[in-house]
Amino acid sequence: MTATAPYAGLTPETVLDALDAVGLRGDGRLLALNSYENRVYQVWLEDGGSVVAKFYRPGRWSDGQILEEHALVQELAEREVPAVAPLAPGGRTLTEHAGFRFSVFPRRGGRTPELDRPDTLKWIGRFIGRIHAVGATRPFALRPALDAESFGREPRDWLLEHRFVPPDLLDAWRSVADLALASVAHCYERAGVARTLRLHGDCHAGNILWTDDGPHFVDFDDARSGPAVQDLWMLLSGDRAEMTRQLDDVLAGYEQFREFEPRELHLVEALRTLRLIHYSAWIARRWDDPAFPAAFPWFNTQRYWQDRILELREQVALMDEPALARL
Repeated sequence: MTATAPYAGLTPETVLDALDAVGLRGDGRLLALNSYENRVYQVWLEDGGSVVAKFYRPGRWSDGQILEEHALVQELAEREVPAVAPLAPGGRTLTEHAGFRFSVFPRRGGRTPELDRPDTLKWIGRFIGRIHAVGATRPFALRPALDAESFGREPRDWLLEHRFVPPDLLDAWRSVADLALASVAHCYERAGVARTLRLHGDCHAGNILWTDDGPHFVDFDDARSGPAVQDLWMLLSGDRAEMTRQLDDVLAGYEQFREFEPRELHLVEALRTLRLIHYSAWIARRWDDPAFPAAFPWFNTQRYWQDRILELREQVALMDEPALARL
C-alpha cells in the first residue's frame, strides 16, 4: 500500500482473509461494487448468505470520524429509519486487517427511485425528515462541516497550487471560480445563519435504493454537518418550474417530521456550485490512484476545463436569480 496506489495490496485473498478474521467465511466469490473513493465488495459466504465489505481509503477519515458515521446510522436503524447500518462481528463495526480498515454491512437490494413521481418524492422526503430529526439531536464532534471553505476555497486553491488547469485556460478558470465563490458568499448572506445538523451529505438517487416497501438509504461515507437543504437539493432537476414542483413534493413529506427553514432555499445553487468545484479537486487528488484515470478518462483534458468554465458561469447566473420557492 502506497500513497499513489493505496489499494495495491487489497487482493481477493486479503478481502477473504479480512472477513475470515471476524468470523465471516467466504466461499471464494467476490463482486466489486461501484465505488471509487473506497473499495466495496459483495462477498458470498459459505453459509449461503452474502455481505457487503467496505474497505476505507487510507488517510481519508480517522477512526473516530468513521465511528461517528457508524453511530449516526445505528441511531437511525434503532429508530426504524431505513438506513443500512454496519454489522458488528466480534463486537466492532470497524476492524483493521493487513493495514486496511474495513466494515461489513448486510446486503440490501433495490432499484433507483423514480424521482419523476410525486408520491416517490414525498416518501423520500418523509424519511429525510426523519433522518434530520435524529441528526439534529446532537452534533458531530469530529466530522467536518460542509461549508464554502472546505468545499469551495480550499479545493480551488489546491487545484491552482497543483497546476491541474491548463495554462491557456488558467486565467479564465481562476476568474470564474473566484466570481462563483463570491456569489456563493452572497447566497449565504441572503440565507442568514442556517441551523446545522448531522447530514447524509451525499443524498442523491444513487444512494437511495427503492423496493416495493419504499426507500432505504446507503453510503453515509460523506456524512458531515451542514444545513438541511444539502440533503434535499440533489433530488431536484430540470428547469425552474420542474424543480419547484419537485421541491414542493419533497417538502410535503419532509415537514411531516421536521420543520424546514425556507431561507435555506437561497443555498440550493450555492451548494451545487460548491459541489462542482469540490468534485474537480476530488478527482485531481485521486489522479495517482490507477482506478481514477481508468474511470474518468475525460478528466484533465482541454475540453473538460472548458466545460467547467462554462458550467461555473451558468452557476453565477443562477445564483443571481431569486431563490426557489414553494408553490
